[in-house]
Amino acid sequence: MLKFFRQIIKSRFGVLFTLAALAIIAISFALTDVNSLGQPSGATGATLVEVGGDEIAEPELRQRTRLALDAVRQEQQDVDMGAFMAGGGFESVLARVENSLVLEQFAERSGMVASKALVDGQIASIPAFLGFDGKFSQQNFERALASRQITPEQLRADIARETYAQWLIAPTVGASQVADQLALPYASLLLEKRKGQIALVPALPGAGAPSDEQLSAYYADNRQRYMVPERRVVRYAVVTPAAYAGRVQVSDAELQAAYKAAGEEYAPSATRTLEQVIVADQALANRIAGQVRGGTAVAAAARSAGLEATTITDTKQSDFASQSAADVSRAVFAAQQGAVVGPVRSPLGFHIIKVTGVSQSAGRPLSAVRDELTAQVRQRKEAEALVEVQEKLDNGISDGATFDELIADQKLKAETTPALTAQGLNPDAPAQQPDARLAQLMKAGFAAQDGDAPQLVPLGEDGSFAVVALGRVVPSAARPLQSIRETVIADWQRQQAKLAARKKADAVVANVGRGTALAQAIQAAGVQGPPIQTIDVSRAELAARRIQLPPPVALMFSMKKGTAKVLEAPNNGGWFIVSVTDITPGDAKGKENAIRSTRAGLGSVVGREYAEQFTNAAKKLVGVERNAAGLARLKADLAGQGVAAE
Repeated sequence: MLKFFRQIIKSRFGVLFTLAALAIIAISFALTDVNSLGQPSGATGATLVEVGGDEIAEPELRQRTRLALDAVRQEQQDVDMGAFMAGGGFESVLARVENSLVLEQFAERSGMVASKALVDGQIASIPAFLGFDGKFSQQNFERALASRQITPEQLRADIARETYAQWLIAPTVGASQVADQLALPYASLLLEKRKGQIALVPALPGAGAPSDEQLSAYYADNRQRYMVPERRVVRYAVVTPAAYAGRVQVSDAELQAAYKAAGEEYAPSATRTLEQVIVADQALANRIAGQVRGGTAVAAAARSAGLEATTITDTKQSDFASQSAADVSRAVFAAQQGAVVGPVRSPLGFHIIKVTGVSQSAGRPLSAVRDELTAQVRQRKEAEALVEVQEKLDNGISDGATFDELIADQKLKAETTPALTAQGLNPDAPAQQPDARLAQLMKAGFAAQDGDAPQLVPLGEDGSFAVVALGRVVPSAARPLQSIRETVIADWQRQQAKLAARKKADAVVANVGRGTALAQAIQAAGVQGPPIQTIDVSRAELAARRIQLPPPVALMFSMKKGTAKVLEAPNNGGWFIVSVTDITPGDAKGKENAIRSTRAGLGSVVGREYAEQFTNAAKKLVGVERNAAGLARLKADLAGQGVAAE
């Protein structure tokens, strides 16, 4: 029970490819640099998997693995193919492709049909195919397929396959009901109590230097430990507003035009401070106006009528007109300080206004703001020049121009990065701090494939951008032995200490297996380590702590009474010896809370177990055969095994 759940969480990337509707399609059209979704036209290669009458060839599985890696890189830039493979990514992709074919054939044999209308509806909902109006664009559809070398038939086949998987699996995955009879043994297991002991056999240094043969053999066996992540060389040219500062000139005519366009900003202006009340009824408005002219404050006159007056400070005529009406504003600005205006009618009602303050500004002539306007016009022209260059570059890219042609045409300065990781780090210069700007360029470089067109990458809020093209890819590979000789020697010595500790640990376990107490077996083996720890705890007590169990404790709960096992300690620290001295079985019968809690926990994963069992049954019906040797070769090739770093 729950085998499927346990297996899937072992893979760092498995969850990305499990039962996600239309995942391959969505991934493909979320990326800008995917060469192919299905098997390329004319591609040949060994058959790696046979599902019923269908075959999965090496080129298709290779391409889908690269596509999946690109999807992971959208979230984790530092993941290269080596890390992806080590994390179980290849197995996840293989399982997904294999299972989707199995479910497709099972669905078709069962009479299910994913109609053309249904598939077309799915296609029409893919964002990459939508136009600016939010509707499906045939032009965008054809352009997107052509850029990825995908035919409409390949796309429709993939969507139909994923649709079948949804129909068959989605209801099963959603299952969450677990019977009491099924939950009871798991609830009893939580109540189980164990006693045991944990000892450490430390790996103590002491080995001498290895021979050349020993060192070479160790390096060959542990090549993956010395891998350098995939790096890329990116060619780029940065375009900034500052590059056009010397080319931009501001004429007097442009200054005059800018001064005129500024309108009221530099012109003479008058402002008014006003007290106002607006009344819906003209008779009431006349009465309030009379009170104000008679000396009553506007606020007091308004309150006597159950209204509230407002104060408007330093408003311009145009601004006040937008708040009331043009006629009201003209009347106010024609009045002197202290005057009472109104009632004057507007769409809001009848305005009674008292002018409490008048301010007059002489304005600023062009001569006084020349420097200010010159800077504004210069900044605008630099931005316009930048946009013009960007448009020319964009048009050139659309017309198929190469990086060199774009640079020459716009007279830009081309630069080339060293071989850097996705984060802009140089493994050959680890002390060198990464350049934040280069990190942005490397992100684009790692999204590209060989042969892709150059890209325009924004760099700053001032409009700066870069023309970026992929120079070359340096695959993930191991550093040459001669460049890391001292490091490898130290690792070999640690391994020898670890092997010596393992011999002692095995001797202790064998002695315990003959009935010797752990403490006596440790002493007999001559182990000098920390004191033995005694554990006496139930599974429920451990679960209540809500922490990840130390591996030795977890191992103790999977062993038989009276046995001892060896477990590797972290950081090459040696070996744990775990022994179980007593087991008290749990019994959850009649304990409703324990059963209810266990049912809830199982309910969150039981649907996935059902889905796995359903898929396995479909595999037996359809028939699946794997080419184990071919799969191993492809996996080794993708992981870059046996390649030395530059």
